[in-house]
Amino acid sequence: MNNSQILQIALNQSATDSSCRAEDFLSGAPKTVISEKNADARKYLKLPFFCDITSYGSNAVASVSPELYNIVTDYINSYPPEHCFETPNLHVLMEQLRPFGLDICFMAQYFLPDMNAVKICRCGFETKIIAKADFQELYLPQWSNALCKERKELDKIAVGAYDNGSLIGLAGASADCKDMWQIGIDVLPQYRKQGIASALTSILANEILKLDKVPFYCCAWSNIASARNAVKSGFRPAWVQMTAQKIEFIDNMNDKSRRE
Repeated sequence: MNNSQILQIALNQSATDSSCRAEDFLSGAPKTVISEKNADARKYLKLPFFCDITSYGSNAVASVSPELYNIVTDYINSYPPEHCFETPNLHVLMEQLRPFGLDICFMAQYFLPDMNAVKICRCGFETKIIAKADFQELYLPQWSNALCKERKELDKIAVGAYDNGSLIGLAGASADCKDMWQIGIDVLPQYRKQGIASALTSILANEILKLDKVPFYCCAWSNIASARNAVKSGFRPAWVQMTAQKIEFIDNMNDKSRRE
């Protein structure tokens, strides 16, 4: 695959997720559509969306529930696409969502591999590809980004880093949709900043590409360490996405984070 083919696969998947056309993300004009369920959407998405806004850089595409159509259409037509995802403009949307019991919950950037930059990175530790049958005992809190115990059936392959036989880092690939597998990465705190994350991420990306799947990488906008790892591993920013959820859902997430 080349970069154009990879981008087109991602655009097609985003169109499936957002109930629109792939070309809508490149049109340069704001676009609002009604969100619908789709069995081919990324497995972790909860469809239909209340309000989800995606941008590949040239415009904002909103996938919304019918009662929010006019509100969100007005919002994405009022500001440049990059400002739709940041304060102070974002406060305008948030204020209009709250009477519906909604607020902004998820804000993330997504990365795709640059085939001119993807290469195997090395670290000073042993690395090993782990088959699905061999990582079933690794669904532990320290590896919760690499493997997801709630969706074990989607985890396909992993790569581990070892220090004298002890697992110190793990990257896992989740088959979140038909053509795209997401990479998650964990490194034990005492072993960070030693090139382990980029080594595992790049090895896993290469293995995914061998299987004719597109690896993709996601992190919060504020997660500088994770974004740097993506770039070091040969990935480049591709799209951003912002999703609203019920306020009760957000409160439950905050309570869980405090407990942890």
